Amino acid sequence: MTARGKARKKALDVLFEADMRGISAVEVLDAKAEIVDPPLNPYTSELVWGVVEHADRIDDLLTTYSQGWTLDRMPAVDRNLLRIGTYELLWSDDVPAAVAISEAVELAKSLSTDESPSFINGLLARILEIKPHLALD
Repeated sequence: MTARGKARKKALDVLFEADMRGISAVEVLDAKAEIVDPPLNPYTSELVWGVVEHADRIDDLLTTYSQGWTLDRMPAVDRNLLRIGTYELLWSDDVPAAVAISEAVELAKSLSTDESPSFINGLLARILEIKPHLALD
């Protein structure tokens, strides 16, 4: 796994823990940064902060385009992989779209349900498709 792949996995861990505990992802990130040796990859922090900063917009897009699924009904791993993937697709200019989608799908294959990789692939592909028509902040 690449350094960025490991950073994505760690960001997923942080977002998942915050989601499950009902606390701020930044609070979890800060706690992990204090106890982790070696230090967290800066890309982990960038992903967590990016998802937090754009959380309302990301969740609105996921809710709008995930046919038949509410955010609450999605497995927590999928929900947070989609948040990371959406952040990378829309606000992370140095990550190719194919890489953002592929990385989310690969993590879903190892960490979530059998149906999750195709669901995540399809939803992130849809977000990418509509990206030119979105007003982003």
